[in-house]
Amino acid sequence: MKAQFYKYIENLQDTITTKLEKVDGLAKFEEDIWEREEGGGGRTRVIENGNVFEKGGVNISAVHGELPEVLRNQFKVKEGDFFACGLSLVLHPINPFVPTVHANWRYFEMYDSEGNIVTQWFGGGQDLTPYYLFDEDAIHFHTICKTACDKHNPIFYPKFKKVCDEYFWNSHRNEARGIGGLFFDYQKETEEFSIEDRFNFVTEVGASFLDSYVPIVEKRKETPFTKEHKDWQEVRRGRYVEFNLVHDRGTLFGLKTNGRIESILMSLPPKVQWVYNHKPMDGSEEERLLKVLAKPINWV
Repeated sequence: MKAQFYKYIENLQDTITTKLEKVDGLAKFEEDIWEREEGGGGRTRVIENGNVFEKGGVNISAVHGELPEVLRNQFKVKEGDFFACGLSLVLHPINPFVPTVHANWRYFEMYDSEGNIVTQWFGGGQDLTPYYLFDEDAIHFHTICKTACDKHNPIFYPKFKKVCDEYFWNSHRNEARGIGGLFFDYQKETEEFSIEDRFNFVTEVGASFLDSYVPIVEKRKETPFTKEHKDWQEVRRGRYVEFNLVHDRGTLFGLKTNGRIESILMSLPPKVQWVYNHKPMDGSEEERLLKVLAKPINWV
């Protein structure tokens, strides 16, 4: 299963980066192959200063070795080995009317002292963070997510949409990071679902990513914008940074397990503002976004 899934994310990385280069029309992804001293490594691809994307990354990794202390404590074991692989991406567009997007699909195995698999699972999801909210874009993104889920089980979309809304919540601000999407973790083999079923579901979701995001980019990338629009985008990017550094489990896991810092912090936007006690004008589009972020909406 680990070989099968790693091959999938290798191919998916190629598919996504090739498409995004065409959408941008100027910048190309710079590739960085790296190795982890404790075992494994990855292939980081970063795009910067393009026509469309100010900064973005589409990374894959496969790491293995002795369970780090943080995982031993989590699983309540004294020792053990693990394998983890996944694809993670974040795209920060130049135009404030094009949303930021994040996605991640991953697989994990843990072994006993004899090398037998003790547990294995899939996780992942994708979520959208707009700076100016177009309802039709939100509906499109969620419709693609729902369609991918519905091919496997009708309860998946409402379940994983709710988990996403709860997870990407900036509790110290009492607001959502964005308008959500899907988030799922610990998708293990059960009586109802084999591990192959879980693989088929996760790969279906991953394969739907470009359809969920690229049409929005194409529709909004030429929208004229002002310095005021850009300032708002950079203020909201600050909230994105806050979530990633304060609450995000993936970032914290990477920092606590001697992960590659450049790949971990690739998700951070290049230009950000923190303005003291910033409040948008009453009745503005900026205020409308904040009202939506205060209470998650069922878009489809």
